[in-house]
Amino acid sequence: MAGTLTLSPSAAPFPWASAAIATFTGKSTLNFDTAATGVTLEIDGSKLAAEDDIVQTLAKAGGLSDDSEKTTSYFALAKSLPTFTAFPQITAALDSLDDHLAFRTFLVGHNVTSADFIVWGALKGPYAYAQLRLTFINIVHPITGSVKIVGLLKNNKHVHLNRWFTHLESLESTQLVIASLSEAKSAKARSNKTAASFALGLQDAKEGEVVTRFPPEPSGYLHIGHAKAAMLNQYFAKMYKGKMIIRFDDTNPTKETTEFEETILEDLALLDIHGDKVTHTSDYFAQLYDFALQMIKTGKAYADDTEQEQMRKERMDGIASKHRDDSVEDNLKHFEEMTKGTPEGTRWCLRARMSVDNPNKALRDPVIYRTNLTPHHRTGDKWKVYPTYDFACPIVDSHEGVTHALRTNEYRDRNPQYQWMIEALNIRKVNIWDFSRLNFIYTLLSKRKLHWFVNTGIVRGWDDPRFPTVRGIRRRGLTVEALRQYMLAQGPSQAIVSLEWDTLWTLNKKVIDPIAPRFWALSNANIVPVTVRGGPAAVEVKTLPKHKKNPEVGDKKTVYSSQIFVEQEDAASFDDQEEVTLMDWGNAIVRSKTTDASGVVTAIEMELHLDGDFRKTKKKITWLAQPGAGGAPALVDVTLLDYDYLITKKKLEENDDVKDFVTPVSEFRDEARADANVAGLKKGDIIQFERKGYYIFDGVGAGAGGRHEFIHIPDGRAASIASKAGAQTGTATPAAAADGAKKDAKPAASKKGGSNGNDAPVETKMYKVAKVYGDDDVIPTVETKMYKMQTVYDS
Repeated sequence: MAGTLTLSPSAAPFPWASAAIATFTGKSTLNFDTAATGVTLEIDGSKLAAEDDIVQTLAKAGGLSDDSEKTTSYFALAKSLPTFTAFPQITAALDSLDDHLAFRTFLVGHNVTSADFIVWGALKGPYAYAQLRLTFINIVHPITGSVKIVGLLKNNKHVHLNRWFTHLESLESTQLVIASLSEAKSAKARSNKTAASFALGLQDAKEGEVVTRFPPEPSGYLHIGHAKAAMLNQYFAKMYKGKMIIRFDDTNPTKETTEFEETILEDLALLDIHGDKVTHTSDYFAQLYDFALQMIKTGKAYADDTEQEQMRKERMDGIASKHRDDSVEDNLKHFEEMTKGTPEGTRWCLRARMSVDNPNKALRDPVIYRTNLTPHHRTGDKWKVYPTYDFACPIVDSHEGVTHALRTNEYRDRNPQYQWMIEALNIRKVNIWDFSRLNFIYTLLSKRKLHWFVNTGIVRGWDDPRFPTVRGIRRRGLTVEALRQYMLAQGPSQAIVSLEWDTLWTLNKKVIDPIAPRFWALSNANIVPVTVRGGPAAVEVKTLPKHKKNPEVGDKKTVYSSQIFVEQEDAASFDDQEEVTLMDWGNAIVRSKTTDASGVVTAIEMELHLDGDFRKTKKKITWLAQPGAGGAPALVDVTLLDYDYLITKKKLEENDDVKDFVTPVSEFRDEARADANVAGLKKGDIIQFERKGYYIFDGVGAGAGGRHEFIHIPDGRAASIASKAGAQTGTATPAAAADGAKKDAKPAASKKGGSNGNDAPVETKMYKVAKVYGDDDVIPTVETKMYKMQTVYDS
């Protein structure tokens, strides 16, 4: 029997060891309670409050192998670590652990044990170890409130300890604890009641016996909502050392194709999700048909030819069908006509005799079989009748050994219907575990509406970066790691809300920032040539790290020349004789600046001042050596793409027509040139163009001399996820002129633009309000002894 681990999300230090081993063994669910004063474990009638006891108890319950003598010493070390205040004490302890792990995967034995979790928890808590690794050196962090340690693992000294720590932290069970703690602290998207008690775990789950299933319909591409369901199913299967089935719910031949099955499996692979086996509901058509006959013969189903609209009205009004009390013989006769697919049979359907007027309308005699003459993509024309999802799902779940059916809580009203089917047919019980459907602002998950965007040409396909499909968000640069953390954090939430994208993209930034190589790109728009006095007479090439904080990312070649380019926006900001910093080179002083009649900078002359202090300059500038100047290599022509939401309304209501809310401009293209290092990138590589943001390489455009295309990856900040219609310097690509779309809509005014009169241009989505004083100028009367001054806006 699983226990319950109760702990406070604000506990300091947080009991990492207890939480991590609880999720790893699956022997305890987590209950985050803001009122808790410590950590307690209730299991098998006992209540434990000491973390040492809790970790040992859960390890024993989970069958983790142990060596009592060695384990005791590591528990003692874990207890001592938080008390160390002297730097030599701490480094000595880390050195000892690193030496011990030089030829070992774990602290004790060949598998993870309680010793690993207790020491990992001690490091994770007071030392914030994860933030003091190589990629985050030179961070000052308080230890027990008194001593500060600077870069504990500087120069990658403790490589073996680092490897061990990272492995434990990367376990899915540990990632769930981290994500769940973050979610419990923020309490976003949940009611206060849910926030106070954040529980994880499956009802009546037994290790080694849990079977989950992910049942997509092969009629479209997977979207981010499906990703949540798939990830939760896989997580719980692994958590309890069970199995996950991928089952295609192929009961509607009109919509389903083999192509969609193949793409769904590809999408799941993109998410690193792999089932233990793949099945189809169509594998069980014969058994399902027999169960339908059984229900007719036992009086639990009847045939009905009521017109669809009338049937819907009767169900809403609680009116019984005229055929509800037909004889078993008549029902079998009509079902036989349905089975043959005769003209008479196509008029009929089969309904379960549940209830006429149950307050839960899902229980009002739902349809369980209908006729469809379209050939099935797997069974051909063998069948003319097909079960509904609500009839087939509980039967196949029970038959395949599914122990826990994970369903979004939009199905909650149909859960009693699911259980009714199981009881009516006297088959094995299946537990249902609800979770909230994932909804995002400005995002459509409806297949019908997504099809409309594809068919009208507003997007280029199902993998368009503006789409919420798995292919779309992966192409936009979202990593599997970030998506998994986000989904697990949302897992137990029951609140149905529209979530912001910022948290997900912020998580993604944390994943990609430590490993994304850094390059430079300059916009082609009025790019400015610069002569650098004191620069090299001939081109010089130096090797620099692609990531200054992570040398493991590799090196790049940087070209230095006395003839360089800078962006127009930077050039326009330079003051005469201003000292600026040329990144990766040094300081330079702007000696002269040439502009044309319209004020556009056409040329600049700088003088190197390498003795200057970069810390005193306000502007750090990216630059590129001009190709051909002194033998400098050619630059790479690139296109930087950015995207807006496809719709202008946060959430479309039931009666809203999507055509009325299409964003007029949702793709932006900026032609630029980048350093030659990007020529070696592979499609899907994630990089950072410094001072521009993170990008994913989308490949080389079609045609001779195609440009390298890079898609901007949002980083979670407001500017990266807000509407971009009025703040782009690149070329906007309008949405296709779909019928009913806002063809004449215009982007918001540019930040650099202006308006007549004294009004400053302001970008806002707020509606306009008339001025309190009207349109006439209002000159306040003030008694003062000051002399009068004419307004600077008067001509």
